[in-house]
Amino acid sequence: MDLDLWLTVAAALWGAAAGLLVPRAAYRLSVEPEQPWRDHCPDGHPIGGWVGWARCGDGRAYGPGTVLVCAVTALVCAGLALATGTRPELAVWLLLAPLGVLLTIVDFRVQRLPDVLTLPLAALALVLLAAAAVLPEHAGDWLTALLGALVLGGAYFLLFLVNPNGMGFGDVKLALGLGAVLGWYGWATVVLGTFAGFLLGGLYGLGLVLARRAGRKTAIPFGPFLMAGAFVGLLIGAYAA
Repeated sequence: MDLDLWLTVAAALWGAAAGLLVPRAAYRLSVEPEQPWRDHCPDGHPIGGWVGWARCGDGRAYGPGTVLVCAVTALVCAGLALATGTRPELAVWLLLAPLGVLLTIVDFRVQRLPDVLTLPLAALALVLLAAAAVLPEHAGDWLTALLGALVLGGAYFLLFLVNPNGMGFGDVKLALGLGAVLGWYGWATVVLGTFAGFLLGGLYGLGLVLARRAGRKTAIPFGPFLMAGAFVGLLIGAYAA
């Protein structure tokens, strides 16, 4: 087994292990705005902390399906490893991937992107990429990552001002982190990842309309598609770097 294959397998195992910790946090964070984070399971047992198994005191599971979450997180991490190879920024992508999966689940469930995730995601991305930038064999640029965060965040903020019903402020904050990771590989990757996100979101909305499950003005969670688009852009950017 060559090094790249070993790396991909290791990344998948990391993703599966990290995915085990996502359902509890997703359950606790999936509440409407202005509501406190959940601190009891559906059966009324207190939840001790944010990290750990999503199981009640009597052993029953709660939150999103653990097997599916682990599988998705493992596939995301494996894809990132295949595209990035042994370059040091891979460690950054693997650390951020579970946060992206967590945000996707929460936004799909309650159409909310909590500040406790989006803002740390942006800060963590820039700090970790700054560390990767001083290591040999990295393939990105930290200054472009910083500018990507500012530009994409600013562009989404303008869209929010123009049409608050079409672009949530949580999406604006999410754009800071996505701009950073996409900007690492250059402006072409920023454009590609952003376009892919809008395309995927548009196709999802169109599919709902055609299936008569939504109208033209029905609100849909946009964050998951922004992150999916960023994932596509990151894969292509990493592979081409």
